[in-house]
Amino acid sequence: MSVIHCRIITPHGVYKEMDATIINIESEAGQQGILPNHMPLVTSLKIGRMTTDENGERQEYAVAGGLFYFRDNKAEILTDAIENKKDIDVDRAENAKERAEGRLHSSDPNIDMVRAEIALQKALNRLKVRGR
Repeated sequence: MSVIHCRIITPHGVYKEMDATIINIESEAGQQGILPNHMPLVTSLKIGRMTTDENGERQEYAVAGGLFYFRDNKAEILTDAIENKKDIDVDRAENAKERAEGRLHSSDPNIDMVRAEIALQKALNRLKVRGR
């Protein structure tokens, strides 16, 4: 059976390398399932969920957006942040959500509203992937 060799890279270095039989991503074009021998692809990732089948086991990740490259059964994901579902700290995500909501409801002109909205989206995505 063919597999996809996937490497996930963050600003802190290589987060993970694995072989997967399918990678499901949320791109700017919508949800996409990438199987071995898929045509070459470069796409932007949305803040969202990514699932994989690694060694017959489904894995779920919260992805903070980024880029997805695929060619010759090799995938590279470049992202600012990614967490496996089982590693998501619910309390930390809830606190991040509350901080972002506080910034969005603030009348302080020094607050970057776009940055606060992105922080809220990331926190909500982490909670959604974790099942909260």
